[in-house]
Amino acid sequence: MHTEHDWTTTPITSDLLRGALDLEHTERGVLPHRLPAYARQQIPDGQLAMAESQPSGVRLVFRTPATAVELDVVATKRAYVGAPPRPDGVYELLVAGRLASRASVTDGDVLTIDMAAGTAETRPGPVQTLRFTSLSGDDKDVEIWLPHDETTQLVTLHTNAPIRTAPPNGRKVWLHHGSSISHGSNATTPTGTWPAVAAALGKVELVNLGFGGSALLDPFTARTIRDTPADLISLKIGINIVNADLMRLRAFGPAVHGFLDTIREGHPTTPLLVASPIYCPIHENTPGPSAPDVSAMSEGRLRFMSTGDPAQIAAGKLTLTVIRDELTRIVRQRAATDPNLHYLDGLDLYSKPDHAKRPLPDELHPDPATHRHIGERFARLAFGDGGPFTMEHR
Repeated sequence: MHTEHDWTTTPITSDLLRGALDLEHTERGVLPHRLPAYARQQIPDGQLAMAESQPSGVRLVFRTPATAVELDVVATKRAYVGAPPRPDGVYELLVAGRLASRASVTDGDVLTIDMAAGTAETRPGPVQTLRFTSLSGDDKDVEIWLPHDETTQLVTLHTNAPIRTAPPNGRKVWLHHGSSISHGSNATTPTGTWPAVAAALGKVELVNLGFGGSALLDPFTARTIRDTPADLISLKIGINIVNADLMRLRAFGPAVHGFLDTIREGHPTTPLLVASPIYCPIHENTPGPSAPDVSAMSEGRLRFMSTGDPAQIAAGKLTLTVIRDELTRIVRQRAATDPNLHYLDGLDLYSKPDHAKRPLPDELHPDPATHRHIGERFARLAFGDGGPFTMEHR
């Protein structure tokens, strides 16, 4: 904890946060959310409730001449029964967009999840303090990116000089929705998730609505996107539909149309990019659901496998191949009257040859190097020359 007498204590308010859509006041501080309160009341399961509270893409942003910054937090540590301990979430401090420091806290609330039994319980933990020192004494824009995969209550911000709200930077707002891959699973830092990489390269402000296990075409997510200010919107659709075995082909097409219809109610001409799934061998031609590989967990490894039957594709069960074909058809049909709607084949982001070089370590999620690879490719295809998010399309 700080010891100097000239420190400034600043409560955390929404004007200091970017990437969060709501701020819940708790007994110990404030909790950033990536879905608004009305949508959270409609969440049907604990998975999405947990995912939307994990602050992927959420960052504190302020201007200050301070040379030292302290942030009091209550982090929620996740522990999976039968799996190795998870690494601590990473907080990254950037100055003028450049990484200056990283830090973690080692304790906090502990959420223990038994994937086999489908149970979870939480043990309360203490407030801990992050310290960032040796910053330059000039007036500067500071960002503190919160851990993308660790729910974090923000208690208080301390600085050894006053802070003020950072002025607008003139960048466009890019809102992205997707699965755990977009959320950042297996990335090791919050600026290392593929959407954060792409946003930095595209010079845009990120609002990341990637929800682990929960890109399921939920109507409240569509309404959230509809009602959120954004200059550019992208949707990564498919893998969760398959690995949750959520719906059949008959329901999938109309659900995609309905999702897009809702978004267009609030963003009638905004550039809107629909991206299909990246390559994932276990579900390319095998339906879901997917499940943890118990034998791998007994060896201390987390690995997923498909439990579906390819023979059921004829009856309407979905695979990634089927979904890519259907999304191609839907976007082509709608683009005839919606010139701002675009399609991106997920195989252009990560393909079978890419998998041969950089396999998915748990059969579902990319490793940190592959997150950067996907982010760089997305930036080139979406923000680069001729892409749907280039300046002439904004």
